[in-house]
Amino acid sequence: MPSTEYINERRAMTREQLAGRGIANKAVLRAFMNVPRHRFVPPKNQPNAYEDRPLNIGCGQTISQPYMVALMTDILSPMPSHNVLEVGAGSGYQAAILAELAHEVVTIERCPALAAQAERRLAALGYGNVRVLLGDGTAGAPGYGPFDRIVVTAGGPAVPDALKRQLRPGGRLVCPAGCRQAQRLMVIDRRGADFEEHEGVSCVFVPLIGREGWPAESAN
Repeated sequence: MPSTEYINERRAMTREQLAGRGIANKAVLRAFMNVPRHRFVPPKNQPNAYEDRPLNIGCGQTISQPYMVALMTDILSPMPSHNVLEVGAGSGYQAAILAELAHEVVTIERCPALAAQAERRLAALGYGNVRVLLGDGTAGAPGYGPFDRIVVTAGGPAVPDALKRQLRPGGRLVCPAGCRQAQRLMVIDRRGADFEEHEGVSCVFVPLIGREGWPAESAN
């Protein structure tokens, strides 16, 4: 049962911001109803948690606009049998959404404070199928793969090759790529040893920092 706290705001978000803008996958919409987004933002921002915009969560990071989280999840199309990797745990919200839809979720965060907070939130909400790792997300998590689905929630100069290599044949990777100020959602489907790449909508994410992303000094 979804939390009843902020239930009307969550219903309005799901109906107006998601279904009203073309998100039709019932499992995805149900996941957004089930996950209490306000639990993933600082207390002072909880009244604004269901607004159609990103919110600051500390460490120079944000929780993404609900529609963008839903769009990326819809494109990713995780299934109940899937092993999913998320790069950029942030608040833990996207991982919670994925945990509602997939078998197992591994999420990586480079900021120790955010990683610890995300781990505590996810555990408190009962998401036992999520593992939070601290490290360079552009290197992926080879010890936990291969992955059926990979989603990157920060914008890099290109899709990291290390993540492509950890994608199972038949799998899909969604990653914002472009310049630091603006990106496009790139959708990568693995067909055996080959990768099919499609360019999606325009978007703006915080920088993807790491060995195959932007250097830390170029983050701002």
